[in-house]
Amino acid sequence: MSKRWPEIVARTLKSRDVRLITYVPDKVLAPLIDELLRDDFFTVINPTREEEAVGLVAGAWMAGGRGIVLMQTSGFATIANALASLSLPYQIPVPMMISERGTLGEFQIGQFMVYRTMQPLLNTMNIESYRLESLDTLEMIVGRSLDQAYKTQAPAALLLNPLLTARSAEEL
Repeated sequence: MSKRWPEIVARTLKSRDVRLITYVPDKVLAPLIDELLRDDFFTVINPTREEEAVGLVAGAWMAGGRGIVLMQTSGFATIANALASLSLPYQIPVPMMISERGTLGEFQIGQFMVYRTMQPLLNTMNIESYRLESLDTLEMIVGRSLDQAYKTQAPAALLLNPLLTARSAEEL
């Protein structure tokens, strides 16, 4: 069994038949994106903006497919309108995996400021969110979050914490 977080996430997405991967590039997400690009099971699309990624995942759902949006914290700050005007009122599950930037020693002030708004915005829109911090619980949390999003037809946010994604203590 794999002990690398990108392999665990890819395997869990595959087990839930999540075939469409939309992403806006991010350093933290790069190992996962590389893992997904290597597997022909997935259709991996790099749209120009996070709102476009939400639209693609919503369209996949309406066509009978499943997708996920990969982005960083600052990207999440741009999609409130897409979630509030498309996903939420029409009950379209849009799972999101968001790399938590702006915490645990972040050096960019912009990332820090946006990070402070993310959880309140998720709460305001009543979107379930789950922090991914440990390899031990990663597969269970990702799998069950996806199951819940599809069964309840609601968005869900999976927050990739640096405790999981950092390759060394120096990256924290």
